[in-house]
Amino acid sequence: METSELRAALQSGLCIPAHPLALNAARKLDERRQRALSRYYIAAGAGGLAVGVHTTQFAIREPCHGLFEPVLALAAEEMRRAARPLVRIGGICGPTAQAVREAELLRAHGYHAGLLSLAALRDADEDALITHARAVAGVIPIVGFYLQPAVGGRVLPLSFWRRFAAIENVVAIKIAPFNRYQTLDVIRALAESGREDIALYTGNDDNIVADLITPFRFGGKELRITGGLLGHWSVWTQKAVELLRRCKEDAATSGLLRLGVEVTDSNAAFFDAAHGFHGCIAGLHEVLRRQGLLEGIWCLDENEGLSPGQAKEITRVHSAYPHLHDDAFVARHLDQWLR
Repeated sequence: METSELRAALQSGLCIPAHPLALNAARKLDERRQRALSRYYIAAGAGGLAVGVHTTQFAIREPCHGLFEPVLALAAEEMRRAARPLVRIGGICGPTAQAVREAELLRAHGYHAGLLSLAALRDADEDALITHARAVAGVIPIVGFYLQPAVGGRVLPLSFWRRFAAIENVVAIKIAPFNRYQTLDVIRALAESGREDIALYTGNDDNIVADLITPFRFGGKELRITGGLLGHWSVWTQKAVELLRRCKEDAATSGLLRLGVEVTDSNAAFFDAAHGFHGCIAGLHEVLRRQGLLEGIWCLDENEGLSPGQAKEITRVHSAYPHLHDDAFVARHLDQWLR
């Protein structure tokens, strides 16, 4: 996919699930179920996949696990098999030398862009952050990532985003600070940059629908958040695709705003907002386990799991919002995906 095609696809507005990691009881990669997850997302209508990101567990990069490249390769293979083109995004972390190596690995496996985490540069100044981003963008198109501090991100001021938007090979920005003031910083910076070829994607799990239906106006220039790159959309994905379509087609009606509250309530259960997001990955695994897509909720870190009461909360939102889950869709196709 050429960069111009990538930009056009992202600006059209896509549902991009952040891909989880399927493990067996020995906490080893379950290749069959890892492939099944990719097939599920593709069949559900996702416009792309984000692999090797927070939801995939950053620990896959640790030498004791050695899973970063195998997981990238499995997802890339399934996306290549798809009957339609999908945007392939891979996570990029670490200091500059590591980040550049990861960018090169993504490119070698046919990924179109890298989602650039700055979590490893917590103490770097703004000049160093921009130098780092430019180095990675010299290898592969990049998607900026405003990750909330609660899960390892850092505050990134308006001035940073103005400079980031000036990097030629930036194709999109994922906004996920879970903070309206910081969300507006990114959008205002892009509006003031004059760039019209950078897509905005929501990662604000607490405000998904509101982000997607709100027109943002700065200095007479109106911008929209066109799609979502979300861990939340790694579950109930078929309905997430429908939700994004509705947000594109409908005005900001009371029905959509009400739906937005329901989505946020569901996310609070999945991501364990009550306990500072401790169970955010295990919660997604639990939903997928209940649907039969995963065998268990194991994470690479044995200390990661559901928080007290989280399973009950997941049951509550599942019962409260039957129109949001896609259990019947998964049940019809599960055997096919697991072959």
